[in-house]
Amino acid sequence: MNKLSKILILLLVIVMLVGTFVACGPTPDTGSDSGSGDTNTNTNTDTSGGEEPEFVDYASQLKFNPDSGKKWAYVTVKSYIDGDTTHFFIDKDEISEGFIKARYLGINTPESTGVVEPWGKKASNYTKTQLKKAESIKNGIIVESDTDGWDLDSTGGRYLLWIWYKTEENGEYRNLNIEILQQGLAFGSGTTSNTYSEYTTAALYQATTMKLFVFNKKVKDPDFYYGAAQTLTLKELKANAEKYEGTLVKFEAVVAKKSGYTFYVEEYDAENDMYFGMQIFAGAGCPIMDRFAIGNRVSIVGTLQYWENGGTYQVSNLKFDILDEEWAGGCSVLETGNEASYREGDAGTLLNGKIKIDSYVEVEDENGETTEELQTVEFDYGALALHSTIKLSNLTVQSVYTTTTDTDSNGALTITCKDENGVRIQIRTASKLVREDKTIVVASDFPVGTVISVKGIVDYFNDYQVKVFNINDITIHE
Repeated sequence: MNKLSKILILLLVIVMLVGTFVACGPTPDTGSDSGSGDTNTNTNTDTSGGEEPEFVDYASQLKFNPDSGKKWAYVTVKSYIDGDTTHFFIDKDEISEGFIKARYLGINTPESTGVVEPWGKKASNYTKTQLKKAESIKNGIIVESDTDGWDLDSTGGRYLLWIWYKTEENGEYRNLNIEILQQGLAFGSGTTSNTYSEYTTAALYQATTMKLFVFNKKVKDPDFYYGAAQTLTLKELKANAEKYEGTLVKFEAVVAKKSGYTFYVEEYDAENDMYFGMQIFAGAGCPIMDRFAIGNRVSIVGTLQYWENGGTYQVSNLKFDILDEEWAGGCSVLETGNEASYREGDAGTLLNGKIKIDSYVEVEDENGETTEELQTVEFDYGALALHSTIKLSNLTVQSVYTTTTDTDSNGALTITCKDENGVRIQIRTASKLVREDKTIVVASDFPVGTVISVKGIVDYFNDYQVKVFNINDITIHE
């Protein structure tokens, strides 16, 4: 059979399948009640000048069946991740950890936790909004497997699940997966190979036909930046720093610390329950330093570079418009009134901890072509936490070293300590510390055996350490 014949047969099969979905799919619901999912508020419809089709709420037609034989459980939200991933608390009799990482079956929403894609934030916010409506309702959320067991996805860390929720306005459970799909906020993923395939295929066909959101190439996402910079999350930037070296990047974070024309930002990641940090070099005489006040949530636009002297990655060559503070192509203030986290940590985790992250990795297929594949990658905890804030308590001083040099580091202290578990860690002052009364802090201020607690920035010199910028960030315990 020649290539053209194969293509013609494939097209015929597709046409027959589409006809089957239309003829045999769920019954169109033409009633005025669209349920609690706000399903008929989409203004992104493109009918190309023809008559606007009737929107069908397939999510309301599918009913939850507790006696289906499939595994299911009541859950509550632990953390919102993105449009198709949520972490839930679950009975330990079901999952021993007491929580379950749910990867929604049948759908694939645009990314909002790695490389940010158009409509990714909208999909993420939609999922969060709908589930929040159910949080105050007893047994308001159910997770259901597609089989009689709890099934893991290809990464081995998330479970493939259907999500059902009910609200005060609607006492019946709605299938959130199908609701997201029919809204046009997700692409299909295995829509024909699941127990609810007639609904997922019908919802997908409707969203595609009506050209809703992700299926409408003529309408741009108003919340997405389409400029020259690569839009991503700080988590993605840290996990794939080599990949983005020399790239103009754009990400959001909270300013946690400033030191001259260098400042440090951090961003909380709910999926891994940790803060990712980054060092930003604004450069001498930067005219927009006021935008980087501590506590400001900012959009950073600059180039990721490897700083040889510091042996680390940082973002520099910042883009900005002095007159237009809200220019999307440059650094801008998104929100004020936040605080640096200074989350309580421990030396053992900082120095020796490991963390696994789902990340897209470049791999070669059997034909030698490079593609990206989602894999679970293990990192040093300290590498990802580098340049974020941390607090370490009850450290016992073992020794103190004073730097003597002609540089700005002259008089800086390196305080070697042990924590309560016997783990040794170094506390490094950024420079000579001076008290409010102008007296200089010296090594003798920290006799061996002194117990201290510190707040600082995760730093690296031969090993991970904590950098302290102010004497007020060191507490000496009596």
